Amino acid sequence: MLFHLLGPLAMSDATGAPVPAVGGPKVRALLARLLLDAGRTVPVERLVDGLYGDEPPAGAQGALQAQVSRLRRTLPPGVTVEFSPAGYRLAVGDPAADVDVVRFEALAGEGARAGGDPVRAAGLLREALGLWRGPALADVRDAPFAAAQAARLDALRLDVVEEWAAAELAVGGDLTGLVRELEESVREQPLRERLRGLQMRALGATGRQAEALAVYEEVRAALAEELGADPSPELSAVHLEVLRGGPASRDRSVPPLPAPLTDFVGRERERERLTALLATARLVTLVGPGGAGKTRLAVEVGAGLPGEVGFVDLGAVGGTGSGSASASASGSASGSGEVGEAFAAALGVRGAARLEAALAGRSALLIVDNCEHVVAETALLVRRLLAACPGLRVLTTSREALGITGESLLPLGALAPEAAEGLFVRRAAAVRPGFTGHARVAELCAGLDGLPLAVELAAARLRTLSVEELADGLGARFELLSRGDRTAPQRHRTLRAVVEWSWSLLEPGERELAARLSVFRGGATAEAAARVCGADADALASLVEKSLVEVRDDGRYRMLETIRAYAAERLPEGDPAVAAHHAYYRQLAEAADPELRGPAQLGWLARLDAEDANLRAALRRGTPEDGLRLVAALSPYWWLRGLRGRVAAPVAELLDRVEPTAELGEEYALCVLAAGLREGEHVDRARGFLAGRTDPLRQPYTAFLWSTSIGPLEGLRLGDDAWSHALGLVGNAHLSSSEALFLEALAEFRTLGERWGTATALEGLAAHSTDPLPLLAEALTLFESLGVAEDVVDLLHRRATVHEAAGDTGSASTDRTRARETARRAGLPG
Repeated sequence: MLFHLLGPLAMSDATGAPVPAVGGPKVRALLARLLLDAGRTVPVERLVDGLYGDEPPAGAQGALQAQVSRLRRTLPPGVTVEFSPAGYRLAVGDPAADVDVVRFEALAGEGARAGGDPVRAAGLLREALGLWRGPALADVRDAPFAAAQAARLDALRLDVVEEWAAAELAVGGDLTGLVRELEESVREQPLRERLRGLQMRALGATGRQAEALAVYEEVRAALAEELGADPSPELSAVHLEVLRGGPASRDRSVPPLPAPLTDFVGRERERERLTALLATARLVTLVGPGGAGKTRLAVEVGAGLPGEVGFVDLGAVGGTGSGSASASASGSASGSGEVGEAFAAALGVRGAARLEAALAGRSALLIVDNCEHVVAETALLVRRLLAACPGLRVLTTSREALGITGESLLPLGALAPEAAEGLFVRRAAAVRPGFTGHARVAELCAGLDGLPLAVELAAARLRTLSVEELADGLGARFELLSRGDRTAPQRHRTLRAVVEWSWSLLEPGERELAARLSVFRGGATAEAAARVCGADADALASLVEKSLVEVRDDGRYRMLETIRAYAAERLPEGDPAVAAHHAYYRQLAEAADPELRGPAQLGWLARLDAEDANLRAALRRGTPEDGLRLVAALSPYWWLRGLRGRVAAPVAELLDRVEPTAELGEEYALCVLAAGLREGEHVDRARGFLAGRTDPLRQPYTAFLWSTSIGPLEGLRLGDDAWSHALGLVGNAHLSSSEALFLEALAEFRTLGERWGTATALEGLAAHSTDPLPLLAEALTLFESLGVAEDVVDLLHRRATVHEAAGDTGSASTDRTRARETARRAGLPG
């Protein structure tokens, strides 16, 4: 079944025979609206708005259901209207083949992309134009949705006419038919300069130079009378070429897009998303931090779209600070400031006041680049132009949204790791021929946040540095990446300049908050940001809107490491946020400690996992004594997660700063254990502190960790809490080889709901059981749920031994393979 919207609504079968039209005006309008999104679900609210406008009658949704029922009864076999909670969907076989609008847009895009092959482009575009049987949506234009859609399609048709004409002129041959087609099109848009330029070229190519020159005079006079403007430079160039009797080299009525000097890498998903947004939205803004590649993506997508695509660069326009609020005051609401003049200059218009007249009746996409420093004035002008010019679409790039109703946002952040690595390798090969990769490229790109500009700046340094030197030097990234393209705008020449540009657009209070947020590593919750930095929701939202901070899917606020490093340079020495950061995370660790020995164990482990980078950063802050207390609170977490190797270095630094006392002797001993020390002065001093204690241990894990790491120490008194009592039972059970004590300990750990202790008791009990495999299986499940890699490896090897003793070599081999793989992933001996 074929559906026709490019003209009156009609249907035909596979042979082309017409099928009787469906229903009355409302049903036909509903069908047309669903066909525009054929194969996609249209929300009920959007259908109601499309059929009934801004003021739908009472019970509009019920009326819609009734119209859908009527439509279903009249549709031919094989075509259905499906309902889901998301809305209604018209199910057709293949929209690209069965709906002329979809087919037309697909052919138009394919034809535009085939510009390098004019024969193919002309054929595709000719086929697209052949689908038209009259004005789009001709008999349903009274429906509220139809006017804008029809205007869009009619404007797109003119774009395709122009692209087709350009392709036909490039092919050459008999252009008589082309002249006739252009004559019909210019009746609709007599002041559309690219169309008139193509008409002049076609007339000149068929030997009708006098008529071509007459067309120019006609357009010149009309522009002067109606707009007070002269012909564009592009049309004047065509006029000159006709006078000289040769072909005009350019036929666009807006300046061409900047030609890229390098290939485009990555962003496949973003390209698809942006293309889809530009097909349905009139204003799209690419938002993201500096260096994310917003301009390059906008140009890449714009170059593949049919019709006029213009480029306005606001980078050189003078801004006055955050959002350039004062810029909007200095320029009038009609866009008479520097932004308006930049638009006019890019479009070849004399003065910003003539922009609407110049764009009226034209279907064009304007890419407006670098809006962040003049966002307020740009928003005023863009809103005015969109309201006055139905065929205009605007794609802006900015570090902050324009904030206009109807604006669609596409955030642009880091490249995917594979794309960032691929970009580095390609750019590196350009400066070091033969470069194909290195083991530390992934680490380097991750350290640069996957920002395309930072990756490219790093690749350029391979002229004089190695990958190892680049990766090792990221702590001084701003000095390292201080040489870029000397022809680029100043704000894009170095990594520091990129961040400085964003920083300069912040209000003083925003800069102060951003500097304080730099104390966090790995992001922060809203609560942590409020407690440590005094950040309220509005202040955080402002930094998010200006691309200084991003909000992750888990709700955490995070700075890119490059921005965080720059902000940290601006944090005053002695700022209270530093001490507040340590205090907050020590309190968190102390709150988590007892919870790690109860039923909430997994939830608290996950919470500490999310804050791991902040907890390690807190070790270097606060007094040495506070550091000892933090280590003591975190020791169970580090043990359960197998993280002691990761924290050994900062803990060893803490040991060198502290003057231990008996009062914090237990905390000092835990610090020695976390540093991975097994002998020496620190171990001897810690042993003395523990041996001299007369009161119970404060940290229930101390005795266990000391005995397993260094050896048993007589006289240690465990605490009187239930977990310590159960752990003591396990120790006594091992010493006495008592199954009864293991059973008692197991019951107590089960009552507590603590997984590690339960698994430990199960493992001990298995040694006394005639059927140890179920006990070992349960223990293994518990250890795996905790992520305790060392215990998992040990238990797998032990279970393999049990399998071997039973003659089950297959299961034993499987367990030993799993043990080796688990050890490899955790960096443990296999």
